[in-house]
Amino acid sequence: MQDPKNGVKGSEQKLNITVIPHVMTGQDIASWIANFFKMDADEALAMGTMMVAFGYIYPLQNHRKLVLKADDSFYRFQTPYFWPVQKWLAEDIDYAIYLAKRNIRKKGILEPYEQEHYNNFNKWLNHKWDFIVLQAQEQYRAGKERKKADRVVFDCQERAYWIVNRPPVSDNIFLEQAIMRAKVKSSVSLGAFVKYITTFKNHDPFLSPCLPSNPWQTDDSTYWDINTRSVEIPTKMRVERWSFSFFELLNDPRGRADFKVFLKKEFSGENLAFWEAAEEMNLWYPHSFYAIRTFLAPGAPRWINIDGRTMGLTVKGLEHPHRYVLDAAQTHIFMLMKKVIYQNIVGNFLRHKRRHNSC
Repeated sequence: MQDPKNGVKGSEQKLNITVIPHVMTGQDIASWIANFFKMDADEALAMGTMMVAFGYIYPLQNHRKLVLKADDSFYRFQTPYFWPVQKWLAEDIDYAIYLAKRNIRKKGILEPYEQEHYNNFNKWLNHKWDFIVLQAQEQYRAGKERKKADRVVFDCQERAYWIVNRPPVSDNIFLEQAIMRAKVKSSVSLGAFVKYITTFKNHDPFLSPCLPSNPWQTDDSTYWDINTRSVEIPTKMRVERWSFSFFELLNDPRGRADFKVFLKKEFSGENLAFWEAAEEMNLWYPHSFYAIRTFLAPGAPRWINIDGRTMGLTVKGLEHPHRYVLDAAQTHIFMLMKKVIYQNIVGNFLRHKRRHNSC
């Protein structure tokens, strides 16, 4: 990427009153990645964002925003000395020296999170504080002797390194935040495992005999043939499994097809169609426009019936659409089908199926 001929094209750009060399735009970086690796724009943007997040590229204008924007935002390559592959530890003393130097340069005006770290280091490293301040002053004097452009570039490189390795409190790494999330007691989780195994034991060919024979033992594929995804007549065991939960019915292609036919007879087919469209939207974002035009837009051909609160949340989310903008409406429709249709009507439908199955 840094090759002078075939890499990302850079140029001199004026930042405030200083001319910075080898500056690239986010659009140029994303385009180069897409062309070089033969990938689409979204994948290239995601890859570029990872390079920014890991500290190989840094933004010039918004240091705390470690994402790659496919626009005219300015970026530079980080110097190899600060690359993660160097694997040199970000020590507290090094960070304290950096904050002390920054405190001198900014005349005591630091970011709130930097000021908090600075005060804590002053307490924890009090026995080394004179050494830290002397080092900071020496580095500050050495920096003043550089050309202004070189000084600004090094300051940006150093700040980008510490933003990655010592992020602000509000930007902490997800794995550190996830430690504090709610946990399930072992007794509850083990009870759920026992309940699941008890429920599905008779439907697992490894735990109980299956008819007509176990294909893993007899090399007879009849069991697989009568349980294909779109078999004409489902087996009794398969139909019974639909009654375990609504998810079991929807996850079975044959069960969903039968349920769809049943909903059409009840003039409720748009509910399942919307749920399927929302599921597809989670996997493929452009599908959202089809779902919105078909089910939510004024005068939509297959308008769905959702309450005012859910509609308000959905409409508000559409102001800044994203992959999961239809989650509230999808959950509402799912619970509607589960409580009103599945429990009250589908029970009779499943019993009717079981009576007509001989397998």
